[in-house]
Amino acid sequence: MKQVCIVGAGTAGLCSARRVLENKMSATIYEQTDEIGGTWVYTDRVGTDDYGLDIHSSMYQGLRTNLPKEVMGYPDYQIQASDISYVPSEIVRNFLEQFTHKYQLKDCIKFLHYVVNIIPKRDKWQVIVNDLKKQRIKFELYDYVMVCNGHYHTPLYPTIRGANTYKGYQMHSHDYKHSYRFKDETVLIIGAGPSGMDLCHEISKVAKKATLSHHLPESLKTLFRSNVDQKPDVKYMDERRVYFMDGSKDEYSIIFYCTGYKYAFPFLSTDCGIHVDDNYVQPLYKHCININYPSMAFIGIPYYVCAAQMCDLQARFCMKFWTKQKTLPSKHEMLTDTNQQMNERFARGYKKRQAHMMGEEQGFYYTDLAETADVEDIKPVMTSLHNESSRRFMDDLLHFRDDIFRIVDDKHFIKIN
Repeated sequence: MKQVCIVGAGTAGLCSARRVLENKMSATIYEQTDEIGGTWVYTDRVGTDDYGLDIHSSMYQGLRTNLPKEVMGYPDYQIQASDISYVPSEIVRNFLEQFTHKYQLKDCIKFLHYVVNIIPKRDKWQVIVNDLKKQRIKFELYDYVMVCNGHYHTPLYPTIRGANTYKGYQMHSHDYKHSYRFKDETVLIIGAGPSGMDLCHEISKVAKKATLSHHLPESLKTLFRSNVDQKPDVKYMDERRVYFMDGSKDEYSIIFYCTGYKYAFPFLSTDCGIHVDDNYVQPLYKHCININYPSMAFIGIPYYVCAAQMCDLQARFCMKFWTKQKTLPSKHEMLTDTNQQMNERFARGYKKRQAHMMGEEQGFYYTDLAETADVEDIKPVMTSLHNESSRRFMDDLLHFRDDIFRIVDDKHFIKIN
């Protein structure tokens, strides 16, 4: 029986294990915490855990999803727990627990096991793991590796001249747990992605003043509270002030970075043939399979997607090739295909750091995966509802979570309020 190592027991790792098992392979999931759920597990702690490892989850108190639950389940196992569409994070975590129970995945999971290093060894993978509870290093061999460690755990900071001299408090959204820290403060929020928008609204409820700095071509349509203003990118800082690209300047007591995360795989040896350049993970065939070693796959790399749906599709994609039901193209063919697709993306204006961003184009990616591996595609309604939700988020941040959706069929949804 072929042995598959899966790194991480979150959304990606759980569905990968399910697909491995149904294809008569053996799955071992290494999870560095003692719980299922990955980024959906809330902890009050910031910094490091009891074992000195960086806290993985970016979850904060009171979080409600910024996507409707109707697009957040797996293709054949949906989130049923609520009449509303935008649910508390606990609902998603409970859903993952239920999924684990239904497909009997608990026995596959080795909790408090930290993957130290993964090294190619002839036609197998040597996986070095630290059993944290026993503080014992183990050396294991596997036929395949599925990297499912997520990409919301290693903060990405912009390079801003003078940031290291600024005397105010600076923090990243990864360490945000609740808004109390910002009470009566003057806060500069850098970044207007989903977390920047959401947390600007939350912080403005208690802060004296909040400024949202971003490089979107137009001011956001959302009507924020009266104590919120918008500024362009930061040009530089000194000890006391922040200077913006439009020539204005101001003083803040807290600078809050909502600038996203880095793809980070500290457990992969350089021999694995994977490198990350400005958040472009390469070389990956279809954003998924390691072209240098096709017995290694990365599940969940693309973003602005229906994550659980896509992770399941990617897992099924891998299984089709790893079970020899389909034959992968040659290394040269995979590189040619990847370079062609990426050059087309870059020609359309995507930057290197947006190499894995899907958004409005996600449906084309799903169909490409499905047709390449001859597996079932994600229903078109998922893409259309995801894109509608994203538009509503940008246009009406304060009220979009009041929307309630229902799936009508494979292509259509309705909004019932």
